Amino acid sequence: MDIKFAIFDMDGTLVDSMGYWNRLADEYLARHGIPPLSPELKEESIALTMQGTGELFIREFGLPGTADDIAREVNALMEEHYRTDVSLKPGAAALLERMRAAGFKMCVASSTAPALLDICLRRLGVRDYFQFLLSCEEVGVGKNHPDVYLEADRRLGGTPENTVIFEDILVAAQTAKKAGFSLGVIYDVNSHTEQPQLKTLADCYVTRWDDPALPKWLGV
Repeated sequence: MDIKFAIFDMDGTLVDSMGYWNRLADEYLARHGIPPLSPELKEESIALTMQGTGELFIREFGLPGTADDIAREVNALMEEHYRTDVSLKPGAAALLERMRAAGFKMCVASSTAPALLDICLRRLGVRDYFQFLLSCEEVGVGKNHPDVYLEADRRLGGTPENTVIFEDILVAAQTAKKAGFSLGVIYDVNSHTEQPQLKTLADCYVTRWDDPALPKWLGV
Protein backbone atom coordinates (compact mmCIF):
# COMPACT_ATOMS: atom_id res chain seq x y z
CA MET A 1 0.00 0.00 0.00
CA ASP A 2 1.39 3.40 -1.00
CA ILE A 3 -0.88 5.99 0.62
CA LYS A 4 0.57 9.45 1.08
CA PHE A 5 -2.58 11.59 1.21
CA ALA A 6 -5.17 11.62 3.99
CA ILE A 7 -8.59 13.26 4.25
CA PHE A 8 -10.05 13.46 7.76
CA ASP A 9 -13.60 14.06 8.79
CA MET A 10 -13.69 16.21 11.94
CA ASP A 11 -16.83 15.61 14.02
CA GLY A 12 -16.83 12.15 15.58
CA THR A 13 -13.54 11.35 13.86
CA LEU A 14 -10.92 13.79 15.11
CA VAL A 15 -13.00 15.33 17.89
CA ASP A 16 -15.67 14.20 20.33
CA SER A 17 -18.45 16.47 19.15
CA MET A 18 -21.19 14.25 17.73
CA GLY A 19 -23.12 14.21 20.97
CA TYR A 20 -23.39 17.99 20.75
CA TRP A 21 -24.42 17.84 17.09
CA ASN A 22 -26.99 15.12 17.77
CA ARG A 23 -28.70 17.39 20.29
CA LEU A 24 -28.29 20.59 18.30
CA ALA A 25 -31.28 20.35 15.95
CA ASP A 26 -33.61 19.67 18.87
CA GLU A 27 -32.01 22.53 20.83
CA TYR A 28 -32.63 24.87 17.89
CA LEU A 29 -36.20 23.66 17.35
CA ALA A 30 -37.02 23.99 21.06
CA ARG A 31 -36.10 27.67 20.85
CA HIS A 32 -38.84 27.98 18.24
CA GLY A 33 -41.40 25.96 20.22
CA ILE A 34 -41.11 22.90 17.99
CA PRO A 35 -40.90 19.29 19.30
CA PRO A 36 -37.78 17.18 18.66
CA LEU A 37 -37.15 15.65 15.24
CA SER A 38 -38.74 12.31 14.49
CA PRO A 39 -36.31 9.40 13.97
CA GLU A 40 -37.04 9.55 10.24
CA LEU A 41 -36.20 13.25 9.93
CA LYS A 42 -33.13 12.86 12.13
CA GLU A 43 -31.88 10.12 9.80
CA GLU A 44 -32.57 12.30 6.76
CA SER A 45 -30.63 15.20 8.23
CA ILE A 46 -27.43 13.25 8.99
CA ALA A 47 -25.75 13.69 5.60
CA LEU A 48 -27.13 17.16 4.81
CA THR A 49 -25.18 20.39 4.69
CA MET A 50 -26.23 23.06 7.17
CA GLN A 51 -28.15 24.79 4.38
CA GLY A 52 -29.80 21.49 3.56
CA THR A 53 -30.87 21.14 7.18
CA GLY A 54 -32.29 24.66 7.04
CA GLU A 55 -34.28 23.72 3.95
CA LEU A 56 -35.53 20.62 5.75
CA PHE A 57 -36.72 22.70 8.71
CA ILE A 58 -38.47 25.19 6.45
CA ARG A 59 -40.16 22.40 4.53
CA GLU A 60 -41.28 20.41 7.57
CA PHE A 61 -42.03 23.15 10.10
CA GLY A 62 -42.75 26.27 8.03
CA LEU A 63 -40.06 28.27 9.79
CA PRO A 64 -39.64 31.86 8.62
CA GLY A 65 -36.51 33.19 6.95
CA THR A 66 -34.09 31.41 4.65
CA ALA A 67 -31.99 28.27 4.94
CA ASP A 68 -28.95 30.52 5.39
CA ASP A 69 -30.66 32.29 8.30
CA ILE A 70 -31.27 28.96 10.02
CA ALA A 71 -27.74 27.79 9.29
CA ARG A 72 -26.28 30.88 10.94
CA GLU A 73 -28.39 30.43 14.06
CA VAL A 74 -27.57 26.74 14.39
CA ASN A 75 -23.87 27.40 13.78
CA ALA A 76 -23.90 30.03 16.53
CA LEU A 77 -25.22 27.45 18.99
CA MET A 78 -22.49 24.97 18.06
CA GLU A 79 -19.71 27.56 17.96
CA GLU A 80 -19.85 27.95 21.72
CA HIS A 81 -19.14 24.24 22.19
CA TYR A 82 -16.21 24.38 19.77
CA ARG A 83 -14.81 27.36 21.68
CA THR A 84 -15.10 25.77 25.10
CA ASP A 85 -15.65 22.06 25.64
CA VAL A 86 -15.20 19.88 22.52
CA SER A 87 -12.10 17.68 22.93
CA LEU A 88 -9.77 15.77 20.62
CA LYS A 89 -10.21 12.02 20.48
CA PRO A 90 -7.43 10.22 22.38
CA GLY A 91 -4.25 9.76 20.38
CA ALA A 92 -5.28 12.01 17.49
CA ALA A 93 -2.54 14.63 17.89
CA ALA A 94 0.22 12.03 18.22
CA LEU A 95 -0.93 10.20 15.09
CA LEU A 96 -1.11 13.43 13.09
CA GLU A 97 2.46 14.22 14.13
CA ARG A 98 3.66 10.79 12.99
CA MET A 99 1.86 11.11 9.69
CA ARG A 100 3.30 14.57 9.00
CA ALA A 101 6.78 13.30 9.84
CA ALA A 102 6.25 10.44 7.38
CA GLY A 103 5.41 12.92 4.60
CA PHE A 104 1.63 12.65 4.46
CA LYS A 105 -0.29 15.59 3.03
CA MET A 106 -3.49 15.97 5.03
CA CYS A 107 -6.70 17.97 5.01
CA VAL A 108 -10.09 18.02 6.68
CA ALA A 109 -13.33 17.47 4.72
CA SER A 110 -16.38 18.03 6.88
CA SER A 111 -20.06 18.90 6.81
CA THR A 112 -19.33 21.62 9.37
CA ALA A 113 -19.03 25.28 8.34
CA PRO A 114 -15.47 26.40 7.46
CA ALA A 115 -15.22 29.00 10.22
CA LEU A 116 -16.26 26.46 12.86
CA LEU A 117 -13.70 23.93 11.62
CA ASP A 118 -10.98 26.51 12.05
CA ILE A 119 -12.14 27.64 15.50
CA CYS A 120 -12.23 24.08 16.83
CA LEU A 121 -8.98 22.79 15.38
CA ARG A 122 -6.99 25.90 16.31
CA ARG A 123 -8.18 25.76 19.92
CA LEU A 124 -7.15 22.10 20.08
CA GLY A 125 -3.72 22.85 18.59
CA VAL A 126 -3.94 20.67 15.47
CA ARG A 127 -4.91 23.11 12.70
CA ASP A 128 -1.37 23.31 11.31
CA TYR A 129 -1.26 19.61 10.46
CA PHE A 130 -3.71 20.22 7.62
CA GLN A 131 -3.05 21.81 4.24
CA PHE A 132 -6.59 23.20 4.20
CA LEU A 133 -10.09 22.72 5.61
CA LEU A 134 -12.96 22.00 3.21
CA SER A 135 -16.65 22.03 4.01
CA CYS A 136 -19.52 20.35 2.21
CA GLU A 137 -21.08 23.82 2.20
CA GLU A 138 -18.36 24.92 -0.22
CA VAL A 139 -19.09 22.14 -2.72
CA GLY A 140 -22.86 22.34 -2.32
CA VAL A 141 -23.74 18.75 -1.40
CA GLY A 142 -23.38 16.52 1.63
CA LYS A 143 -21.42 13.33 2.15
CA ASN A 144 -24.04 11.19 0.48
CA HIS A 145 -22.23 12.48 -2.63
CA PRO A 146 -18.46 12.16 -3.22
CA ASP A 147 -17.90 15.78 -4.27
CA VAL A 148 -16.24 16.97 -1.07
CA TYR A 149 -13.80 14.05 -1.09
CA LEU A 150 -12.95 14.40 -4.76
CA GLU A 151 -12.38 18.14 -4.45
CA ALA A 152 -10.26 17.69 -1.32
CA ASP A 153 -8.15 15.05 -3.06
CA ARG A 154 -7.72 17.26 -6.11
CA ARG A 155 -6.46 20.09 -3.92
CA LEU A 156 -4.08 17.77 -2.07
CA GLY A 157 -2.68 16.49 -5.36
CA GLY A 158 -3.71 12.89 -4.76
CA THR A 159 -5.95 10.32 -6.40
CA PRO A 160 -8.42 7.90 -4.81
CA GLU A 161 -5.83 5.15 -5.32
CA ASN A 162 -3.24 6.82 -3.06
CA THR A 163 -5.55 8.57 -0.57
CA VAL A 164 -7.19 7.38 2.64
CA ILE A 165 -10.37 8.87 4.05
CA PHE A 166 -11.03 8.65 7.78
CA GLU A 167 -14.68 8.65 8.85
CA ASP A 168 -16.97 7.55 11.68
CA ILE A 169 -20.47 7.28 10.16
CA LEU A 170 -21.89 4.83 7.68
CA VAL A 171 -23.27 7.12 4.96
CA ALA A 172 -19.93 8.91 4.61
CA ALA A 173 -17.95 5.67 4.71
CA GLN A 174 -20.12 4.16 1.98
CA THR A 175 -19.61 7.22 -0.22
CA ALA A 176 -15.83 7.14 0.27
CA LYS A 177 -15.59 3.47 -0.63
CA LYS A 178 -17.80 3.82 -3.70
CA ALA A 179 -15.53 6.63 -4.90
CA GLY A 180 -12.52 4.30 -4.78
CA PHE A 181 -10.70 5.59 -1.68
CA SER A 182 -9.08 3.53 1.04
CA LEU A 183 -11.18 3.80 4.18
CA GLY A 184 -10.13 4.12 7.78
CA VAL A 185 -12.92 4.01 10.35
CA ILE A 186 -12.69 5.09 13.98
CA TYR A 187 -15.35 4.09 16.46
CA ASP A 188 -17.69 6.74 17.80
CA VAL A 189 -20.27 5.90 20.45
CA ASN A 190 -22.87 8.03 18.69
CA SER A 191 -22.87 5.68 15.70
CA HIS A 192 -22.71 2.44 17.69
CA THR A 193 -25.57 0.81 15.77
CA GLU A 194 -23.61 1.20 12.52
CA GLN A 195 -20.46 -0.53 13.73
CA PRO A 196 -21.03 -3.98 12.16
CA GLN A 197 -21.46 -2.43 8.70
CA LEU A 198 -18.56 -0.01 9.24
CA LYS A 199 -16.25 -2.88 10.20
CA THR A 200 -17.19 -4.67 6.98
CA LEU A 201 -16.52 -1.60 4.83
CA ALA A 202 -13.30 -0.44 6.48
CA ASP A 203 -9.82 -1.22 5.21
CA CYS A 204 -8.69 -0.42 8.74
CA TYR A 205 -11.02 -0.18 11.75
CA VAL A 206 -9.90 1.10 15.17
CA THR A 207 -11.57 2.17 18.38
CA ARG A 208 -8.90 4.78 19.26
CA TRP A 209 -6.29 6.77 17.36
CA ASP A 210 -3.54 5.26 19.51
CA ASP A 211 -4.39 1.71 18.41
CA PRO A 212 -1.02 0.22 17.28
CA ALA A 213 -2.71 -1.32 14.23
CA LEU A 214 -3.32 2.06 12.63
CA PRO A 215 0.22 3.42 12.27
CA LYS A 216 1.34 -0.04 11.13
CA TRP A 217 -1.34 -0.02 8.41
CA LEU A 218 -0.32 3.48 7.34
CA GLY A 219 3.39 2.68 7.44
CA VAL A 220 4.27 5.46 9.91
